[in-house]
Amino acid sequence: MGERPALSKAELEVARVLWELGEATVRQVHETLSASRKIDFATVQTYMRRLESKGYARTWLDGRTRVYTPSVKPATVIRETVDDLVERLFGGETLPLMQHLIEDRGVSGEDLAQLRALLDRLEEDGHGK
Repeated sequence: MGERPALSKAELEVARVLWELGEATVRQVHETLSASRKIDFATVQTYMRRLESKGYARTWLDGRTRVYTPSVKPATVIRETVDDLVERLFGGETLPLMQHLIEDRGVSGEDLAQLRALLDRLEEDGHGK
């Protein structure tokens, strides 16, 4: 598949709900979203149609009801979004992003232990050379 257009913040919020539900109607996504914030049904419907037109969701009809299912995994969207961010903000360099996240957002002791374990594993696998 070719490059998909990036998702807006609101489209990504709707995509997260769709990923969580696995497959859903506009009404189901609207009910899930409206549990945490006020959002119009027609707005959710517009975002769902955008997800489909951008290649992030597929649809089929169940009787007269349109059912949506994700066509892209969350990990793929995360990778593409982070890659774009690193390229645009840091000229493709990953270390400045990691430094920013660690210094600005902070790292818990547990996160630090997991990061150390990841670095050790990457070194053992030959990625740290």
